[in-house]
Amino acid sequence: MLTKASLALLDALSAGREATPDELATETEYSQDHIYDILDELLEDGLLTEARGSKNRRLVRVTDHPVVEAYRDLRSKLGHVDWTEILSPATLRVCWYLDEPRRATEIADRLDITRQGVHNALSPLKHRAMLSPSGPEYALTDDLSPLLRFAQEVVTHDHRSRARELAPSATVEWCDPKRALVRVQTSEDTTALESAAEWRVTGLARFQEYGLQFFLAGEPAFWYAPDEVLTPSEVVCHTLVLDSGSRRVSYSMLLIEKLDIDQETLIETATWYDLETAVAAMYRPLHGEFEVAEDLPIFLPSESEFIALKEQYGVS
Repeated sequence: MLTKASLALLDALSAGREATPDELATETEYSQDHIYDILDELLEDGLLTEARGSKNRRLVRVTDHPVVEAYRDLRSKLGHVDWTEILSPATLRVCWYLDEPRRATEIADRLDITRQGVHNALSPLKHRAMLSPSGPEYALTDDLSPLLRFAQEVVTHDHRSRARELAPSATVEWCDPKRALVRVQTSEDTTALESAAEWRVTGLARFQEYGLQFFLAGEPAFWYAPDEVLTPSEVVCHTLVLDSGSRRVSYSMLLIEKLDIDQETLIETATWYDLETAVAAMYRPLHGEFEVAEDLPIFLPSESEFIALKEQYGVS
């Protein structure tokens, strides 16, 4: 996660200029040793590039990395705000959840922090009237969409970097500040993540744990949420995020039927993936309602197709 020091460097360089570490230390008032450490991190992450100037001096400048572009957009549209003073790693993590009105308790539960921690992270925004309160809920005001995009890019970048330290082909399919769903493209990367304690196989490849073995084209998906149990509800949602085609929908329904996954529990999980409408639709045929509306967000199997699938895999 970007620190205040790394944000200060991006701020100093965001206009596209080149600068030496000494110049950046003077401008930001951070020590030279700290500046060198931060520069090395930003260079490794691809946010900066460097060249050699006269007398072999290091010259750094920003790249067109999505995090850099999002920060440029934030500064261009809301340049009157000193973002280096407002934004901390904690504030960026909380901002990720402000795409819609949410209670502080809800955000605290997802981040596994105290409600006071959420309020402390939001304090710099509250003091500048950047939040749109709706009863006990908070969201960013409409003109702060660039801040939301920046927070999302920072969070995605953190997860991508973490995954690619082990699996260079990894791409992030879904994430929030504490969790990430990734794909990999090579068997070597699959082996690397399978061997890592913080990563777990998920999606269709996980079904075999519940007695359902399907052909898997390509490499399995992986889930990063080291402090949490991977539940069947999460596995269903991951399967649909990765591929919402008719086969995956039918397989997901089969898992719901086999494990008797509670509808309320699954829909509660699905809200974080924007899948609640799709999941609610999947329960209709599971409750015997195979004649459903045609404007559903997913394609559901017919009664005969689903019965045949249950018989094929021994699901009663």
